[in-house]
Amino acid sequence: MPRKYTKEQIDEMLEASKGKMERVYQKGFVNFTGTTLHKKELYTEVVAEWLMRRTERLYQIPKITREASYRTKSHKAPVDIAKAQRGEDRIAKQMFNQKGLPLLGVVLDYQTPLKNKRSDPAGKIDLLAYDGFFLRILELKEPESPETMLRCVLEGYTYYRRVDVEKLLRDFGLPPDTKVRVSPLVFHNKIQHREMMQDRPHLKALMRKLDIEPFYVHKVRDAYLVTKE
Repeated sequence: MPRKYTKEQIDEMLEASKGKMERVYQKGFVNFTGTTLHKKELYTEVVAEWLMRRTERLYQIPKITREASYRTKSHKAPVDIAKAQRGEDRIAKQMFNQKGLPLLGVVLDYQTPLKNKRSDPAGKIDLLAYDGFFLRILELKEPESPETMLRCVLEGYTYYRRVDVEKLLRDFGLPPDTKVRVSPLVFHNKIQHREMMQDRPHLKALMRKLDIEPFYVHKVRDAYLVTKE
């Protein structure tokens, strides 16, 4: 990112995005690293602070009710990993084949679709995991992903607002009172984890307000382990 921006310019970019908050996680400024011109504030802290003052806009992200099942019947373990195209897709399928992830429970599915019609602006949930209490929407990032933790947080939270939670629970045969939580699932000692080890009060406050809990992946031989630190 060769050009430097002021805090005021970042605020203006955010204000211009206010009518399409379901797309804000895709904006380039969410992935800006480094600090602002003049005030030398972390870009992600500027964005997180702005969002903290306006979380009601995130709450208003419109839901998409999918007529077809959220559960993809063809997704059955073991998945053929050789057909996985991207790093995150491959890892998600490996985790699905592994079935259980420490702290997260059983991996129910991967690449859960959110769209009802092709034109719907929505992605797919990387992984769903259930531990008997929580159904977690997991936003997975591969080890070399350059994306910020803020991007992970906003992408996962956007998917949570987009999904019809009641139908999601029915489609997976889960109790209707199951709590659904959003969790970034990133690799230990990579960029997102390192950001969380730093002093980023606005990002962490935003995560607390949105009830988002991150988890960190360790690859041990052919298995994936998950920790909270």
